[in-house]
Amino acid sequence: MGSVMDSSDFDAQVASVAALGEPVRRELYRYVVAQPAAISREQAATGVGVARHVAKFHLDKLEEDGLLEAEFRRPPGRTGPGAGRPAKLYRRSNREIAVSLPERRYDLAGHIMAEAITTAATSGVAIPEALRSAATATGRTLGQDATRAAGSRTSRAASVRAICEVLAANGYEPRVGEAGITLANCPFHSLSHDYTDLVCGMNLDLISGLVETVDGTNLRPRLDPHPGRCCVTVERVKAG
Repeated sequence: MGSVMDSSDFDAQVASVAALGEPVRRELYRYVVAQPAAISREQAATGVGVARHVAKFHLDKLEEDGLLEAEFRRPPGRTGPGAGRPAKLYRRSNREIAVSLPERRYDLAGHIMAEAITTAATSGVAIPEALRSAATATGRTLGQDATRAAGSRTSRAASVRAICEVLAANGYEPRVGEAGITLANCPFHSLSHDYTDLVCGMNLDLISGLVETVDGTNLRPRLDPHPGRCCVTVERVKAG
């Protein structure tokens, strides 16, 4: 299921990418990830052509920022004093890091579409119906996140605020006004440009699932295409 990215996650990913702005650090990272197995500081230093202490400093920073992982192992063939002490070896981290400005969440779109295709292939349901169900289910999961954030016995304002926090965490850039919530960014921008009807429908189903899951709001998502923002607007509905 697509996950919610909070501000601390975003800050950490930005910091990790920024770490590669230092030229020596970037070259060490490239060298380490190009190797078939984890390598030592000495190997990295030799491969890039820097002193061992320089390699140590930058490799440890790359580990600290989540770009590399370390293990301790005695290299084969080591002899002499200290031969029994394991060496610190570095390899690429399994952590996935991606930063885009404006924020895009193609991972979320990919998850929804993969779930829909799998459902269609295994159950015989038409792909459009499967996509609508998958997007709505994802929205409901995000709505559960918003409900937990709002807490019990909460006010309408707190529920709306929780919905906006989840929308913001997933790249929609919500703007609250008297008429409702405008979404200033589409996290699926490139896809929506090429596959407008499909992606706009998916957006509407996802956001509808989110809003419907949170109790105590007077909000209703609807399609409202406009240049420069998401095709969905969440409007306030007057009590009948």
